[in-house]
Amino acid sequence: MTGHHTPRSGYRERNSTADRALDILLLFTADKPVWTGPDIAAALGVARSTGYRYLQSLVGSGFLEEADGGLRLGPRVFDLARLARAGLGLSEISLPAMRTLAAQFDETVLLTRRSGRSIVCLDLVEAQQAVRLSYERGHVLPINAGAAAEVLLAWSDPGEVTTVLAQAPLQRFTRKTLTDPELLRIRLAHIRKRGVAVSQGELDDHILGVAAPIRNAAGSVCAAVSVAALAARIPRDRLGSVVTAVHTAATAITQRLTLRDS
Repeated sequence: MTGHHTPRSGYRERNSTADRALDILLLFTADKPVWTGPDIAAALGVARSTGYRYLQSLVGSGFLEEADGGLRLGPRVFDLARLARAGLGLSEISLPAMRTLAAQFDETVLLTRRSGRSIVCLDLVEAQQAVRLSYERGHVLPINAGAAAEVLLAWSDPGEVTTVLAQAPLQRFTRKTLTDPELLRIRLAHIRKRGVAVSQGELDDHILGVAAPIRNAAGSVCAAVSVAALAARIPRDRLGSVVTAVHTAATAITQRLTLRDS
């Protein structure tokens, strides 16, 4: 008895109607947002009548619509783009900029948010250095020490800040930790003016932190991105470039968040 050959899955072969539809949609670019039917058929290498059939289907389902001079992407594409953006969580949106920042300085980058009287690490990108700082997802940090905490407090509602600071005495970790609520408020005002927080030795004598606020589509600060490094690895003449890079990363994440929620 002879065996019979089982045909390969059609998913591997690019000749289906779905593939043709995708090829058509991918023709549209910022440089060429409008295409005519004949141009599309020529680009695909199919007869005009065949191209017209594909186009009828795409227009009928809202993926393309008629425009001056031809066809352009239709409302269904924008609906799908909106759904795709809405499905992205804060970590997914932030990680590309965080990875860039971590690679630039080979230092640990944290994504944090405030939860009541604590700062929670939502995500991180670790440095490749032999001596690394020990942070992990879900790590809880104090409210009054370190750049990330100060950035998140600086843009919180002033009434809420008063309540949070009054709930219990602020803990001291090093001689540089601010435990006086009034001194901390002065620091927060300075951070708002500068746009970033730089702290050294407030939580640990040897750690330097640089943090910047991330805003949501409404303009409210919802998280912070920060670099945490051994202070000895960031000489004073290099600090300015770290501050600029952290601010740039926060801006990039803010823009992606705004796009997701717009």
